[in-house]
Amino acid sequence: MEQGIIVKGIGGTYEVQTEGGLVLCSLRGRLRLRDDRILVGDRVEISREAQGRGAVEKILPRRNELTRPAIANVDQVIVVSSVQNPAPNYLLLDRILVQAELLGIDCIVVINKGDLDPARAAELQAMYSGISYPTLVTSGVEKQGLEQLKACLQGRVTTLAGPSGVGKSTLLNALDSSLNLETGKVSVKTQRGKHTTRSVELLPIGGGYVADTPGFSRLQIEPRQERDLQFAFPEFRKYIDGCQFRGCLHRQEPGCQVKEAVCRGEILEKRYEHYLILLAEAAPSY
Repeated sequence: MEQGIIVKGIGGTYEVQTEGGLVLCSLRGRLRLRDDRILVGDRVEISREAQGRGAVEKILPRRNELTRPAIANVDQVIVVSSVQNPAPNYLLLDRILVQAELLGIDCIVVINKGDLDPARAAELQAMYSGISYPTLVTSGVEKQGLEQLKACLQGRVTTLAGPSGVGKSTLLNALDSSLNLETGKVSVKTQRGKHTTRSVELLPIGGGYVADTPGFSRLQIEPRQERDLQFAFPEFRKYIDGCQFRGCLHRQEPGCQVKEAVCRGEILEKRYEHYLILLAEAAPSY
């Protein structure tokens, strides 16, 4: 049997990319009875049938999976913001970064539309790279940073995440003009874009696969994650062991080295504020 990766699924038919090319497949009957969904990104074994079609015989074990967007075996999340139009939504960006950290998925930050305000784009790049995230400044219109972005995609399964209107589809079109993905405009009144991507699909770009997804829409922190949340902020980690109390949640406890680092400017106040917001969601009794 051949192995491949599901790159698209519509109405019970799945497109599976194999070394021999793209194969349209259906599921064997026993797979249709599974309780869990078959996801784009699943590694599968297929058999060939008549007229070049195939059948998915087995779903190989998943390394990870995202709920929304529904995709499996993601190597990295590229979090896209725009320097303006729309203005950066820092809390949403941090929510996405935290969710990826909790799942153990690598993150890259892309500041798009850098041509609209180069100085501000450089400030945002310094801010996120200072946290530890590889950060690129790009412009799909001016073709800025595209080679660096393409290099990040090599050999990896990547999902793009970020608010609507920040230019995710425009970036992908700039990386591969044959894609011709639909793009949308940003409302002047609401500073929000219109979602132009309606289904999950893996696109072969830059020697890897990129999921142009409808966006992360389930971003609440689960109550069981309150103890893990602090480790999803990379800049906290070197201070945690120095806290006076074991199990410190860095909120009201005395002798907290994370809070001291915030006071000294070693941890960004905005990031710490977002930590407290997410902690309140995860641990409402505190």
